Amino acid sequence: MNKTDDSEEVDFLNLMDTDEVKSSEINAEQEENPEENLEENSEGNLEEQSEGNSEENSEEQREINSSRKNDKSKKIFKKKFKERNSKKKNKAITYISRIAITLLLTIVILFGGLYSVMAMLVYGPSPTAKNLFVMSVKETSAIGFLANWFLSEAQIKEIMDKNSIKDTEEVTNTKLVEVSATGSTSVENAETPAIQIIDIKGATYKGKMMIVKDPSKVFVGTVPTFTEGDGLLVSDMAKNNNAIGGINGGEFVDGGTTYTGMPIGLVMTKGNIVNGDKTKVYHVTGLTKDNILVVGNMTGDQAVDMKMRDCVSIANHIGPFLIINNAAQEIADDGTGGGLNPRTAIGQRADGAILFLVTDGRQVNTFGASFADLIYIMQQYGAVNASAMDGGTSTQMYYDGKVINVPYSPTGPRKCPTSFLVGGNN
Repeated sequence: MNKTDDSEEVDFLNLMDTDEVKSSEINAEQEENPEENLEENSEGNLEEQSEGNSEENSEEQREINSSRKNDKSKKIFKKKFKERNSKKKNKAITYISRIAITLLLTIVILFGGLYSVMAMLVYGPSPTAKNLFVMSVKETSAIGFLANWFLSEAQIKEIMDKNSIKDTEEVTNTKLVEVSATGSTSVENAETPAIQIIDIKGATYKGKMMIVKDPSKVFVGTVPTFTEGDGLLVSDMAKNNNAIGGINGGEFVDGGTTYTGMPIGLVMTKGNIVNGDKTKVYHVTGLTKDNILVVGNMTGDQAVDMKMRDCVSIANHIGPFLIINNAAQEIADDGTGGGLNPRTAIGQRADGAILFLVTDGRQVNTFGASFADLIYIMQQYGAVNASAMDGGTSTQMYYDGKVINVPYSPTGPRKCPTSFLVGGNN
């Protein structure tokens, strides 16, 4: 209600108060002088008798008029009250509408900016930028569709074929690694700690390297039962096995339906096949009973023949072999070797020490690493054999009671069916 409306309402209320005051004063005077009032009444009886009828009619008329005025005033007041409430409601609706419009415009602007950036990467002058964009989004299950906004399936396939790491039939030569009968590394150094944690940094990524001196302490951890449901965090698998550290392991059912508790491919623990088929070929990474890391394509029976102790499997396009027998694996057409994403990898040096590697990604200060980056890092730390594990939201490194890398998911690292752990109940 505006100031004019308020003043009219105040005048109306004041008028009602004035009439009530005057009426109260007359009644008070009559109560204070009852005798005078009686004389006046007796003297005026004749006049009142003569004028009674007309006064009664006049009094009735005044009452009627007063009642009409009061009714009219009440109607005016109610009308103004409704108008005031209506104006308040309209103000609230206007305020909410403005907020909604502002949010909508913000979303449109952000989406438009993001779309423009992606279009610039795809249609810009740099083939490398386009390849990295396509490889990065297609390696995720959540935003892979973004590449399809700009390119056909045939174009996407061509880019992925040219920038992936080729698969191979070569398998680890166990003679390249020397491990003592006790399981410790062949190069004994009392000053070297049993486990080292090293910060890793590159142009587009940050991460952690865990070096485990004794390979016999490394083993595959799993959920208690493989199931079409949720798996466990690496930290939980480590606690279940009294392990001090670990990284996420192999592939699991993910896509239209996701079962983080159900692995894909061959899984072995303590020399036993716990998932997979003996005759089917799998993309395998594992440790033999002689504590040598083996990578290669093999059947379950072949893994048993190689005296495999613990292993996991993962498809080549998700977790390719990185180094086999001291040779980096070939990147198709000298491409990017994958997109920039969070990564996990395992390797082994010639002295037997195991290398756990994670790189963070999809964050402002760390975009991620390519598979080519993983090869470079593993070579820098002396790996003679190495393989990538599942990456993205699965990437996690646990050590001494906490996750020591920075998973990009706001809800924390993803649950998994398998892991590589160090120390504990192996």
